[in-house]
Amino acid sequence: MLRYLPALVLAVFLPTLAGATDTRDAIERGRYLARIAGCHDCHTPGFTGSGGKTPEAQWFTGDRLGFSGPWGTTYPSNLRRTIGGLDLAAWKAYARSAVLRPPMPYWAINAMTDADLEALWHFTRSLGPAGEAAPSALPPGTEPPLPVFRLELPPAAPR
Repeated sequence: MLRYLPALVLAVFLPTLAGATDTRDAIERGRYLARIAGCHDCHTPGFTGSGGKTPEAQWFTGDRLGFSGPWGTTYPSNLRRTIGGLDLAAWKAYARSAVLRPPMPYWAINAMTDADLEALWHFTRSLGPAGEAAPSALPPGTEPPLPVFRLELPPAAPR
């Protein structure tokens, strides 16, 4: 019986170790995707202004910087609260079907592979909960409080 003990130990613990490695790899892949996809540009306060040097403790906590245009004013959500509150299946379903207000490029999230969505989910959840919910969106014609980024469009050309 003792001669089988090492094989038994490996059979029991190797899947757990492999799963931990897979999760670490997914977290790192998610960290990479968040950087190259521009997620931090809006969802991490001060990220763009700091040249990407915002401490990780502040990543994905949303922002009070409003984006204002013909759609009204929207605010970057706290992804740690939003994604962190969803299980993986719910996150993937949301990401596949979301149609969000500007300036969020929801079509990019809609088009991500399952592996990319899983990596972003693992990464975001690895950050842990932090921050407050973003302000609610404001309808067109409502003056937003500062700070705000305004998109002024020229009048539509006559047809």
